Amino acid sequence: GFFERSEVKGLIPGTMKFMWGLKPITGTKIFELYAIKVTTLDGKPVLGGDAVANAANSFDERTNAPQVTMNMTSEGAVKWRKITAEVAGKGAIAIVLDNTVYTAPNVNEEIPTGRSSISGSFTIEDTKDLANILNAGKLPAPAKIVSDYVVGPSLGQQAIDNGLASFVIAFVVILAFMAFYYNKAGWVANVALVINLFFILGVLAAFGAVLTLPGIAGIIITIGLSVDANILIFERVREELALGKNTATAIKEGFKHAMSSIIDSNVTLFILGAILAVFGTGPVRGFAVTLCIGVVTSLFAAVLISRVIFDSLVQAKKDITFDNSITRNAFKNIAFNFVGRRKLYYIISIAIIAIGTVFYFKNGGLHLGVDFKGGRTYIVKFDKAMNTEDVAKKLVDNFEGEEALVKTAGTDNSLKITTPYHINDTDNNADKVVETALRKGLGELGANFSIESSQKVTPTIANDIITDAIYAIMFSCLVMFLYIVFRFKKWQYGLGAVIALFHDVLLVLSFYTILDGVLPFPLEIGQDFIAAILTVMGYTMTETVVVFDRIRERLAEKGKEDMYGEERNTLINYALNSTLSRTILTSLTVFFVLIAIFIFGGDSIRGFIFALLIGRIIGTYSSLCISTPIVIDLSKNEVKKEA
Repeated sequence: GFFERSEVKGLIPGTMKFMWGLKPITGTKIFELYAIKVTTLDGKPVLGGDAVANAANSFDERTNAPQVTMNMTSEGAVKWRKITAEVAGKGAIAIVLDNTVYTAPNVNEEIPTGRSSISGSFTIEDTKDLANILNAGKLPAPAKIVSDYVVGPSLGQQAIDNGLASFVIAFVVILAFMAFYYNKAGWVANVALVINLFFILGVLAAFGAVLTLPGIAGIIITIGLSVDANILIFERVREELALGKNTATAIKEGFKHAMSSIIDSNVTLFILGAILAVFGTGPVRGFAVTLCIGVVTSLFAAVLISRVIFDSLVQAKKDITFDNSITRNAFKNIAFNFVGRRKLYYIISIAIIAIGTVFYFKNGGLHLGVDFKGGRTYIVKFDKAMNTEDVAKKLVDNFEGEEALVKTAGTDNSLKITTPYHINDTDNNADKVVETALRKGLGELGANFSIESSQKVTPTIANDIITDAIYAIMFSCLVMFLYIVFRFKKWQYGLGAVIALFHDVLLVLSFYTILDGVLPFPLEIGQDFIAAILTVMGYTMTETVVVFDRIRERLAEKGKEDMYGEERNTLINYALNSTLSRTILTSLTVFFVLIAIFIFGGDSIRGFIFALLIGRIIGTYSSLCISTPIVIDLSKNEVKKEA
């Protein structure tokens, strides 16, 4: 360069450094080049960022122009006074980060107090940025990338195409199902569902949110919420019609009786989402934000918009039907003895958990993903089918004996490779070293390959994700327990719901350990699993609360606070059977969504969707067979006291 020429270099003092400004001169594409005088022997700044106590954007009291106020530490204030005294009225002080000059304000006078104001041709955004830079500069440690994810353009586009196609198919399937099952009323629900989806996407776009797997989980549960609210209303309307009421009255009564269940289930979910948004990080917070938005938009779309459409149809004297010849008598005269068979359900659950425990020890523990244990993961595509054991053996040799976990990623010629090799190495070339070793090992296999994507997570961020997720989920369970006790006046209901949540987690974990290595895609405990578990928790709570609400309604009809003995058994069976149609239909609609995404969504999210599928089945089973029937066993002492 120009400054490296010998004839130029000789003219520049040895105490001089050149640095570029951050932004071009206003209205041009020209950047300023600053000549910085070095006054220390080691070449470091005369005053470091640790001398800044705090900085904030503000406004000049006289001119109201944007400025930055900066306060020094006591030690920094002494040095700052000396520096400003030396350059007052004849020079400027450069504020530098990463060898880039952010600003170089002139010093008008000595600053004895350590409190300074930096003004100039600043916009409000400029002062905010500068304040952030000054605050960041006082950090004692340099920034370090703890998580990094790289996706190749072909894989990224394929994931986008598959995800979009699968979601459209799933959405169409739900619209078709609602129209088929509820006839004309189903189309009202479809209009509300479409409007709700636009609301969610609009809010997410307004916040500049990035759609991740946990975010997808939040949208899936939101679709379920919207459909669930309409199904609750429609099933109550059908009950009113069966009593011989006219359509207008049945719609009015249906909305009235369903409202309590809708409010309770949505409030319970909002509590879950709010707590996770506050205490969770990363994937947990992404799920929580989407869920909270979905709760609000679903209530608005499913309740208000649907009611407005129905009222307009009634006023126009349009024929409104809630069934057809095929669905008219569905779920009529059902009388399953859930309470009487509860011990059989307990045995089934215990047996699955026991088998899962056996496989846990057989497999050497849970298969933790890279985001939970730290490491690097690569998706590699070959031009032919590969043997995972052969690939792992070659890579271990090249990784200096470090583990190389190799699994198929959908097809035999697409592999997911995970290794902790050099994950604790802080050298800037560590990524390159690992990739070089990876390419060398893969090159020895005699097949053409391409690295489609890579992900790196350090153990530090992995531990943070696990800890924050556990605390958030445990606190959520506590608050939901207290809410259910408050709303339903029985601690047994709250404890039954929380037991069901833990039961669901254990069953999902058991299926993961049992099926790991059997399915053609990896079953890892990672961020995907957190999102799946949160979704299962959400569905189980909504379905359980709906049953509890029906119990409360029945008690009010009988003029009682509670029932005991065989009368309680009959009451709980009634509540489960009377809400069975809603439970099955809601589960089916969500199941249709998941099946479509599982089939058409591509390999990148297949493991995640599988967890949701398993969780959806377990959640339905749990809400019918565990959470409510277990109230009987939790209330045994109370029953004896009454007898």
